[in-house]
Amino acid sequence: MKLIFQYKNTIAILILVLLLAMNSHIVISGLDSNLFGIIFSIVLFLIGGRKSSFNMNYPLLGLIFLLEFISYRLHTQSLHFLALSLLACFFYYSLTRKFSYIAFICILLFSSLFNTFFDYLTVEIKQTLCYSVYLTLKNFLPITKIEGVNFYMNNAKVTIDTACMGLSMFKTGLLAGAFLLTLEERKQQKFFSVKQIFLFCCLIIGLNVVSNYFRIITLILFNCTEENTLHHTIGLLCFVFYQIIPMLFLVRFFKPDQEETSKQTSNQRTLIPITIAFFIVLITSLEIKKELKHGLLENLNAAYNIKKGIWVNPEVFKIATPEKLVYIKTPSHNPLVCWTGTGYKIIESKIISSDNEKIWQVKMEKNKIQYYSYWWYECDTKKYTSLVEVLLIKLFYNKSVRLVNETIIPN
Repeated sequence: MKLIFQYKNTIAILILVLLLAMNSHIVISGLDSNLFGIIFSIVLFLIGGRKSSFNMNYPLLGLIFLLEFISYRLHTQSLHFLALSLLACFFYYSLTRKFSYIAFICILLFSSLFNTFFDYLTVEIKQTLCYSVYLTLKNFLPITKIEGVNFYMNNAKVTIDTACMGLSMFKTGLLAGAFLLTLEERKQQKFFSVKQIFLFCCLIIGLNVVSNYFRIITLILFNCTEENTLHHTIGLLCFVFYQIIPMLFLVRFFKPDQEETSKQTSNQRTLIPITIAFFIVLITSLEIKKELKHGLLENLNAAYNIKKGIWVNPEVFKIATPEKLVYIKTPSHNPLVCWTGTGYKIIESKIISSDNEKIWQVKMEKNKIQYYSYWWYECDTKKYTSLVEVLLIKLFYNKSVRLVNETIIPN
């Protein structure tokens, strides 16, 4: 035991390297999608870490256990990558006794979990913003009606692009806020409390909404909704004037008042939780390598002629007919993201009633042709509109869940 304590730093680093190597394909995929955010978070941990009187051992262990429990049951690689990131933070904390709450928030911000959550909310947020803009401008401009993100004025249609209130703008604002808070901590040689950091993040989110609100108004006033230099310049100016400048002003009212503590945690109290965390991640790493059977076509409605379908990949089954295009997928696939990625503009997304069950209806456009797409989650022939609900069913009852997406093909 004495030998373990003597070489604990070397052992911890070797264990971390072993786990990262074991999950190399997941790590490479995570770095490929969030490289800048991960590097930024590492830098914040190194320059903004501080010794705190609050023991982070068990909160980190609890969060890793929760993420890995879900990953173990659902084989969710994105959550497993997040757990690996938190384990790295845990090792760093155990070695240095330093922790950065600001960097921790950045890690969550750049995780695929946050990306998925934001992707499912983007369309609703954008539609709400566009409707607010419509209420603001309808008495000043000849806007006859609004349909989702389409404004009809002067016998013409003005469409707000997907980038407005997009994930990149949202993350950039929060990253700028994280940098300002860290800079202020270094300047004052003191640290912000968790409550102060949370409050400042809420203000940043509010400023981001305001920034995008005025961005949409400006784009409509200048009739500049196409991707060009003016379009991006307007977005950048709105970001600076309605987010960066207010943040620089508001941060002056947030004064860090917490001193770095000199309190130490015993080696034994640190060794037990980090050892448990290691075994949790190791067991999940071994489980997640196993092939997961999705059962996408089990008990499928007989109306779908699967003989005419093809497997696009193990998670996507496609049935193409002259009347409609049907995709049967795993629940992790967001139809809004898939359609946007293939060049479609999402005009409107809403929940409708079909055969006394709730489903999603999406109106989209490509090459000036409008399409209607309908999708829902399905479990035991029952339809759902909530991703969280079906994942909880799959998590606790281990039932097969699929996403069904039908798109009507115009004549």
